Amino acid sequence: MVEKIKRRRLLVTGAAVAGSLLLPGKAPAQSGSKPLAGTTLNVSCWNHPYAKLLTDLIPQFEEESGAKVNYETPSFPIYNQRIDIELSTGGSAYDVLNVTFIYIGRWIEAGWFVPLDDYLKDPKKTPADWDPADLLPGVTVAFKDTAGKLYAIPWTGDIYMAGAGRFDLFEQAGLTTMPDTFDALSAAMKAVNKKDGVAGFLTDNHYGWSFVPFLQGFGGDVFRNAPDDLMPVLDTPDAIAGAEFFSNLLRDYGPDGAISYTYDMMVAALKAGRANYCPNGQIFVVQLAAPDSQAAHTSNFSICPAGPKGRFPGVATHGWGIPVGSKKKDAAWQFIVWAMSKPVLKQMVERGYSSVTRRSIIDSPEFKGKMTLNGHDIAKIYVDTVAYGTKGYMKYRTVPVYPQVDKQLDIAIQNIASQQMSAKQAMQLAQQNSIQELKRAGVKL
Repeated sequence: MVEKIKRRRLLVTGAAVAGSLLLPGKAPAQSGSKPLAGTTLNVSCWNHPYAKLLTDLIPQFEEESGAKVNYETPSFPIYNQRIDIELSTGGSAYDVLNVTFIYIGRWIEAGWFVPLDDYLKDPKKTPADWDPADLLPGVTVAFKDTAGKLYAIPWTGDIYMAGAGRFDLFEQAGLTTMPDTFDALSAAMKAVNKKDGVAGFLTDNHYGWSFVPFLQGFGGDVFRNAPDDLMPVLDTPDAIAGAEFFSNLLRDYGPDGAISYTYDMMVAALKAGRANYCPNGQIFVVQLAAPDSQAAHTSNFSICPAGPKGRFPGVATHGWGIPVGSKKKDAAWQFIVWAMSKPVLKQMVERGYSSVTRRSIIDSPEFKGKMTLNGHDIAKIYVDTVAYGTKGYMKYRTVPVYPQVDKQLDIAIQNIASQQMSAKQAMQLAQQNSIQELKRAGVKL
């Protein structure tokens, strides 16, 4: 307890000394000793590494502004369920909320979040040096409506990339580079699987994220033409081929019980050296090179491999928004300005955060130094992948009804990998169930 008290005092003292650096500049709204004294803000985000890091930094905002922040970080599914109910019932319990990527269409189109353009244009509310143009277009675009209004400030650009914890086993098999194509990946898995007792392939069981780059790489897709035509297309020959290829990787080269691995179990297995190659979100894959990883000195990284029809790495983003029910919108905006300021993000980079959405920080020597892992340039992989995301193939993921289809993809891959169904049977069932779910949700097909 004494250590916790000392640590909090250190954070608060540091904030007081460097206060002008914590809130970027001094907009008129921030003038005075405690501009938000007496204000209590209720803030929530799911338990992403960024959200966890922010927990330790919030005392700085409280000291600088005078506000009190009630901050919660439940798990991803619990957060989304709780907030969807809160928003859909017109609640006013929260002032700042994460806008979850797969709920962007539902939450924004329903009018449950406040447009932020007026805040960004008002010098009394946003300091000039905050610089919204510094945010990566590839992640900002997801939070804009058809009229171009912005509803959230992206705090992460979660890219889908690849990592190999035991690349030394690749080298022993005569493979000098990471697989750049699906064919090369299949050949590599045959060469390294079970070598030194290490399973060749592993990813987490959220297949609505981890499988879709393979689906699209084979020429398949989730919807016929999202967001305009939401007819699912999960039973096409290309989609079935992608599902079979991906499920075979899990079944033939994954550890026992591969389809039961959540993202935290996946990371633990990779860092312990129990599994080798993993395609997944950057924030998870880069932990292969963490100081406490047994694979830190044998890891290698690359952009997502390409399939027969091209390369389609996932690019997801989550952002801070202000729900329309908030009674303290201006104060909520000041929290967002602080949480997404360059000084705060630099502190996060110092603590190992890698999914930064500001180009100036990504281009900084400090970030490049932190993101050069075992000699590999993660910053370049990150920027190159975000650029792919501007091509429009991620539109499937932000339509309001994607979560229903997302669940059907999970079930389909589990059925195929466990050999309960053939790829054709499982994807046909996913197609039928998805159509039923969408019709139930009022979608005209």
